[in-house]
Amino acid sequence: MIAFSTLLMFSAAVTMLLLSPGPNMAFVIAQGASHGARGGVAAALGIGAADLLLTLATATGVTAVVAAWPAAFELIRYAGVLYLLYLAGQALRRRPAPQAQEGARIGLATVFLRSMLNSLLNPKALLFFMVFLPQFTDLGRGAVAPQLLLLGCVLTAISVVFHALLGAVGGAARRFFADRPAAARLQPYALAALMLALALRLVLMQRPA
Repeated sequence: MIAFSTLLMFSAAVTMLLLSPGPNMAFVIAQGASHGARGGVAAALGIGAADLLLTLATATGVTAVVAAWPAAFELIRYAGVLYLLYLAGQALRRRPAPQAQEGARIGLATVFLRSMLNSLLNPKALLFFMVFLPQFTDLGRGAVAPQLLLLGCVLTAISVVFHALLGAVGGAARRFFADRPAAARLQPYALAALMLALALRLVLMQRPA
């Protein structure tokens, strides 16, 4: 359906884009540092789920319809801001706890959902899928929708592996904090500061022309 050379070029482009620092990268590392390597993997899977949903929305034309509505960008953006402010407040209310207690209090399913929502509530993600995926389709190779679905699945696979590795880095940071109680006490404030920085980034984001 899609030429192998096109898939290779697409995979290389996705990898290069993922290597650029972004909100998902920071979010996954933060979740790994807070909940261990398994938390980082759960966050990576949450981003993957969001990628699949955005792929489906792109293939069915939903992203184009939403992007055509001028208020959609603002609604998604400020929903994302409110959500990140909520996460910042949650981080500040949390107190350092033994690893077992912390894992029991915040389950991996919660980390997964938080990560998925954080990705879906970034309006640039919707615009990215709408603009990026179609560039690698070929009308001469059949219907476009199946090609978009295939490209989205390839992107999702690369994204999950990449972010899972970042989650492992976050898990290593968690072990670093566990051995240093003074640093562990600062961890909730660092996480809250990161969520606030991501919220500010959304506030200052300009809608692409």
